[in-house]
Amino acid sequence: MSVAAHPPGAADRLLPSPVPVRFVAEDGTAVEPPAGYPAPEGGRLLEAYRRMVLGRRFDAQATALTKQGRLAVYPSSRGQEACQIGGVLALREDDWLFPTYRDSMALVARGLDPVEVLTLLRGSWHCGYDPAAVRVAPQCTPLATQTVHAVGLADALRRKSGDGVVMAFVGDGGTSEGDFHEALNYAAVLRAPVVFLVQNNKYAISVPLARQTAAPALAYKGVGYGVPSEQVDGNDLVAVLAVLDAAVANARSGGGPFLVEAHTYRMDAHTNADDATRYRPAEEVERWAAADPLARLESHLRGRGLLGPGDVAAAGDAAEEFAARLRDRMNADPETNPLELFDHVFAEPTPQLREQRDLLASELAAEE
Repeated sequence: MSVAAHPPGAADRLLPSPVPVRFVAEDGTAVEPPAGYPAPEGGRLLEAYRRMVLGRRFDAQATALTKQGRLAVYPSSRGQEACQIGGVLALREDDWLFPTYRDSMALVARGLDPVEVLTLLRGSWHCGYDPAAVRVAPQCTPLATQTVHAVGLADALRRKSGDGVVMAFVGDGGTSEGDFHEALNYAAVLRAPVVFLVQNNKYAISVPLARQTAAPALAYKGVGYGVPSEQVDGNDLVAVLAVLDAAVANARSGGGPFLVEAHTYRMDAHTNADDATRYRPAEEVERWAAADPLARLESHLRGRGLLGPGDVAAAGDAAEEFAARLRDRMNADPETNPLELFDHVFAEPTPQLREQRDLLASELAAEE
């Protein structure tokens, strides 16, 4: 029996860089990046800065809304702005994004209505926006299930002979789920145009990365499935955008899937219902605060003469106006219809579902 041989060095081409790709140090100064990654042009970096400023203000406002009882829960992504914004900017409008529950900032950066984005977390509808219209899948709460869905849609795009790309966000905890591994294998075999962006923020709720994997980096998980991989400093927007540009271009040109691990940190608790001080020391949080992605990009752009005091003020003012509009709109009580709970559960409602709906309808009628 013969065994199919792969070209010499085939496995090496799947391996990520031994250290995360970096363009900008914590103090904003430029460093020499690995060969093969062109630097994003200045205009895109300025746009990224504006969206990161707005995204951070949105995140703070959403967090405040939970304390005011306007949201049931909110998973903050403060500290992960470079991943969220870099992922969105690497895509075209006709590409698809498959987010997790922690990626509300990315959806706002993509241009979705923030109130529609927060509808799920408010608990007033299954999904507040039309996924087909905005090419963003519903935010996924079960870990990693969206990765398999992303591959399926990417394969459909490939079969239609277009050049659309799908990007699936996933957290480090999601890489411990079977769905993630099935998605990698499925994507590699089909050569689906999908990019997996792993935001490694070091904790799966309270479980540290060392308790999840013994791999030298999560990026190496792609190698066993034949998926080329890379790891990047997830708090360096310039590096994140450069690496994701390359990954998306690879997928768009027919090169198949790509796995990117972004090393970042969740500055706030897992959600407003979590107490992060119980499982991580303050000193660790302070160390990561020194690597803040927004401060790093701002310092870098100032040093290059691309960003001035007026630009910083304008970005901050726009973010405050955005937050004020969001606050006013979220303070209005939504109009809800409890019977809508049964909509879209199945294409054709089952007898049991009809029975449950009728029962709720009779209870609601009795209360009137």
